[in-house]
Parts: sequence; structure tokens; C-alpha cells
Amino acid sequence: MADEPAVSHEEKSPPESFAPPAPQPSTLRKVFVGKDGIRAGWSLLIFIVILVAVAFAARSIAHAIHPVPAKRPPATQQELEPGAMLLTEGIPALIILLVTWVMSKIERRPNSVYGLGSSRKLKHFIAGLVWGGICLSLLVFTLAQTGFLAIDRRVLFGSDALRYGALWLLVFLLVGVFEEYLMRGYVQFTLTRGFAGIYTWLFKTRHSKALGFWTAGVLMSFLFGFAHGSNPGESPIGLLSAGLAGLVFCLSLWRTGSLWWAIGFHATWDWSQSFLYGVADSGLLAQHHLLETHPIGKPLLSGGTTGPEGSIFILGVFAVICLIIFATLRPASKETA
Repeated sequence: MADEPAVSHEEKSPPESFAPPAPQPSTLRKVFVGKDGIRAGWSLLIFIVILVAVAFAARSIAHAIHPVPAKRPPATQQELEPGAMLLTEGIPALIILLVTWVMSKIERRPNSVYGLGSSRKLKHFIAGLVWGGICLSLLVFTLAQTGFLAIDRRVLFGSDALRYGALWLLVFLLVGVFEEYLMRGYVQFTLTRGFAGIYTWLFKTRHSKALGFWTAGVLMSFLFGFAHGSNPGESPIGLLSAGLAGLVFCLSLWRTGSLWWAIGFHATWDWSQSFLYGVADSGLLAQHHLLETHPIGKPLLSGGTTGPEGSIFILGVFAVICLIIFATLRPASKETA
């Protein structure tokens, strides 16, 4: 019987099929879009343009409805009035919420990633409210016991105290939402994304996200402190305190993944200064406060016209706040619903 002719491997194998090469993104797309969506720099530019446009429109409408007087009293004679503050803080808070929501649609991300999402938002918010009042009271108590602050008298009673206390709390809740969401919301998230990409490209490190977060945090905290420089009665220690407060709030954001603790703390810290104790808050005094006080001694120790935030004693209080954050706030990765 004749041998069967050998069949080569090539003859037994089915013809190889070639998949068409995947289309490569255009150069223009690479400039604007990365693997994480719109590049961080362009995202920030879009955010700023929309924010400025919406703020300009809101200001134009407000001026048309209620024209601003041509002549104002000097800054040193001004006191914060709760009714006016509801507008001056409420409108910016609504604007920043709106613009951030618009950016979430543009970037196709859940709005919660910018700081307002958490399975424990209510718990963190209430804890922040409690600790804000306690820590500010600790600072005031320290100044009073060391003779650098005098509590003169109580000036509000009964229903007036309750009414203005609630009104000022609402005002400072709006302040907390506006300042925290502006400084440590979308901008913090996007800067973190951008810096993390740079660190990954430069150093190939697995810590790029942490490095990006804290680089963004230091930058935004510096700007947060610098922004207080226009306040009448502000001081170098007061500006340093504002910047350090920004870093403390960043620590709570890093720890929990949300801004709720910082918003609550920020609100009652300011409320306790302005309404409860009647001291200056970053150089600004509030009308209709519960207690009347005055600083005594050198501004470096008493805070002077800046208020308790201008006292060197605040550095110790910030250390206590950091310990509270580490002791009471579980890392976001360990949270359960």
C-alpha cells in the first residue's frame, strides 16, 4: 500500500484572518482628551469660563434689581448684616453648585465625585457641626483664661437670640458650602487628576494620586489664605491660619472622600466666632451677636482686630483638630454603606 502524501502544517491550518488595525485618535483629540477624559487643564479652563459667565450674569441681574449705592462707608466701619449675607453668600453657593453640575455633564462623571457624595454624609456633617463649635470654643476659652480676651456682657436675649442665632447659622452654612465646594470641590478634584498624571509620567510612582491630591491641596490652601488678605483687620497670623485651615479641611476630605465634615465644621466655627462670642472673624465683625467681647494685649497673642484666628494659640488648636480627624473619621476606603 502506497504511503499517503504528507500534508504540511500550512495545508491543515485554516487561512489566517487579519483584524483591521484599531483607528488611532487624531492629534487634535490627543491634545484635548486623555485616557481619563478631557485633560485637566482644559477642564479647569472650561470651568472658569462658565463660572465667570454665570457669576457676571447673576451680578448684572442683581444690580438691575437692587442698584449698589455709589458711595459706601470705609471698610473699617462695615459690619456683616445677616439679611444681606444671605444673598451675598447664598447666590455664590448656588452658582458653584450649578457650574459643578454642568461640568459633571460635560465630563460625564457622577456629580458625587466632586466632594458631596458619601454613604455617611449626614453623620460626617453633624460631626463637623459639633466639632466646629467645640474647637472654636476651646480657642476662645484659652484666650479668656490667659487674659487675652475679655467677655464683657450678653447683648441678645429670648426670641432675639434664637432668631438671630438661627439666621446666622443659615448664613454660615451657605458660607461653608460655597467656600468648601469652590476651593476643595471640582477644582481640587481636577487639579488632583492633573498633578497625578504629571507625577505618573515623571516618576512612574504608585503614589501619584496622593502626591497629586496634596500638591493641589497646598496650592488651593495658599490661595484660600491669600483671598482673606482683603479683609479689614486681617494680619499675617490670620492669613497663615486661613491657609492652615484649608489644609485641615483637605485632611478631612482625604480621610473621608467627601466635604461634608468640612462644611459642617466651617459653618459652626464661623458661627461661634461671629454670633456666639461676638469676636472678629478674619477681621470681620457681625451685627446682632449674643456676647460682646474685646481682645487684650499684644495682637500676636490676643488676635487683635483679626479675632481669635489671629492669635498664635490657634496653631495648637489646629493640632488638636488634626488629632480629632484621625481619631474620629475612618478612611473612605473602610467606610461601609
